Amino acid sequence: MAREFQRGHKAKVSDLTSGTDLYVGVQIAGPGLTFDISCFGLDADEQLSDDRYFIFFNQPKSPEESIQLLGAQAGDTESFRVTLDRIPANIHKLSFTATLDGAGQMSQAGPGYIRIVAGGEEVVKYAFTGSEFTTERAVMLGDFYLKDVWRFAAVGQGFDGGLDALLKNFGGEVAEEAPAAPSQDAPPAFAPPSQASAPPAFGAPAAPQAPQPAPAFGAPAAPAPAPQQPPVHAAPTIAAPMAPQAPAPYGQPPQQPQFGQIPGQGAPPAAPPYGQQPPAAPPYGQQYGQQPPVPFGQQPPGLPHGVPQGVPAAGAGLQAALQPYKEAATGQRWTSQNQQLMRVDLTMGGMPVLARQGSMVMYQGKVDFGYKGAGFAGRMVGNATGQEMQLMRCTGRGQVFLAEEGAHLHPIELQGDGICVSAENVLAFDESLQYEVRRIEGHGIPGGALFTMQFQGTGTVVVKTHGVPVVLPVTPTTFADCNAVVAWSSASQVIISSQVRLRRNAYPGHSGETVNLQFRGAPGNFVVVQPYEV
Repeated sequence: MAREFQRGHKAKVSDLTSGTDLYVGVQIAGPGLTFDISCFGLDADEQLSDDRYFIFFNQPKSPEESIQLLGAQAGDTESFRVTLDRIPANIHKLSFTATLDGAGQMSQAGPGYIRIVAGGEEVVKYAFTGSEFTTERAVMLGDFYLKDVWRFAAVGQGFDGGLDALLKNFGGEVAEEAPAAPSQDAPPAFAPPSQASAPPAFGAPAAPQAPQPAPAFGAPAAPAPAPQQPPVHAAPTIAAPMAPQAPAPYGQPPQQPQFGQIPGQGAPPAAPPYGQQPPAAPPYGQQYGQQPPVPFGQQPPGLPHGVPQGVPAAGAGLQAALQPYKEAATGQRWTSQNQQLMRVDLTMGGMPVLARQGSMVMYQGKVDFGYKGAGFAGRMVGNATGQEMQLMRCTGRGQVFLAEEGAHLHPIELQGDGICVSAENVLAFDESLQYEVRRIEGHGIPGGALFTMQFQGTGTVVVKTHGVPVVLPVTPTTFADCNAVVAWSSASQVIISSQVRLRRNAYPGHSGETVNLQFRGAPGNFVVVQPYEV
């Protein structure tokens, strides 16, 4: 029986099926709408570093044929064959997308789905409707991603631009023209899923429903003529216009720039003839070739009226200046916008988020914030450490941006494992995680005890640090300052190690490093320390 996924659900492929030769079917339609369905093969940085792994109507397969475009069949608008054990090591994610060709919005699309079929049996299906989107012109449907093993995630994330914008988002470039990629080698035979509820097995002959033969694997039967889209190229981008260089006199070779001279700039002025005065030097701070300063409130000569001073005449303007700071939408539930800002999409996964009160800096959509009492254990944390440890419960449909005092934020995704985090270093976490407050007592610890939160289950916890932390393996001789430790694996044993001696304290000027935490555990355990003492 196929598993029904909701947006944000993830699972190991091995938990869905033992096969690696998979059929991926996409169904999406709408009145008067035309869709282009593609697959992006991305590297570890989620970039299209090799455009041969952009699989679409004009490039129907990857070089080793681990990803193949099959066409419309078995009730699917588009279908693919994915052989996971043949995907090269540099490809870490396969992102399946649908974009509009022509006018329209994703909100006009009818009910659709993306499904996975293995051995003729549908093993997982993620269904969506156009009502989940607004003005977007593209949607990221689902991902295969490599995280120690191959996993599948139902994404369902809208994207404002079309195919060109989506291609640029993944690091590709759009060319004006490119030759079509012909397919010369005949792909292996393939029997698509039937129109019945259970599709046939890979390679099995189709039931004799019609005299037509089964379509070949990778060659869909009579697909509709795909509209021509601007393909990909790798032409370099000119970062800034160069100054035009004056042509050399007739019959003389062009002069090469001298050492330290920028190509395109004129050569420095030659020395004046003997007996003549050199030209007046420019005022202090003004270089050769620059215009003299213009009095405040006046327009420089030759500049169009209304153009601010200091703006290049051929510059890209405000959009180019703000481009590096645009919101990063990766289709994941938790997305780092930068080192100090985290975005959580509440529409993915359908579960609330617990975060420190006051950590919200901005939100989009319809989001409700409610008080979440931490209970008696939470009040103990507040009384002992000075941190109130009051939580807010974020629910609704929208995106919430979280930050706190410019601290570095680190999302940690748990897949059934556990981690202990110092209560002061917890910023936010999924409500699906099981958590409890633990107390480590010891003389010399501020407040008399160190409070930690142990998280267990499946979900994400966001840890904040002062600066970039370091992760060390736990060995029999691993010690950490209790004021600098951030987190450690839940299987580690923590022991108070005191260096306090009566004779040492009898004299002034001791080191001050009197109380440390010693960590013990089997290989594979770790401890995280920040370059800062609380």
